[in-house]
Amino acid sequence: MVEEQDKLLPIANVGKIMKQILPPRAKISKEAKQTMQECATEFISFVTGEASDKCHKENRKTVNGDDICWALSTLGFDNYTEAIVRYLHKYREDERERAKNQSKVTATSSNEDKAKESPSHKSREQTTSVQQIDETSSAPSELRALKKGKSSLTNPP
Repeated sequence: MVEEQDKLLPIANVGKIMKQILPPRAKISKEAKQTMQECATEFISFVTGEASDKCHKENRKTVNGDDICWALSTLGFDNYTEAIVRYLHKYREDERERAKNQSKVTATSSNEDKAKESPSHKSREQTTSVQQIDETSSAPSELRALKKGKSSLTNPP
């Protein structure tokens, strides 16, 4: 049997999110955190349930970001829908970029491994490709730094 507390969002996370909007010295009561925890959990369940119903009608098993956006709009949360659509679009762009950079890093590792096996037979093409990838390999860390900064949800462009 699953306890009711296990169905809720973690209260520590809810408290951290609440503190972000308040002045640094503000205090939040335990009751306020619990109330927000219950409300946020109910809201997420409400929206996810609507998206899940749509997927079920379409004979799909996986709820995706577009389904959540659709559910928000259908339920009348148009102000949230616009922000979520922008965030989802940016997230997908970042994921494509990360995958592209990861494939470059993998190619670099493969070329370096081959070079270690026979350093005297290293071709000019291998050297060039490693140099080109090394010049662009800082992109993933730049993307991570941007993601840790301000969110497009809290500060729309």
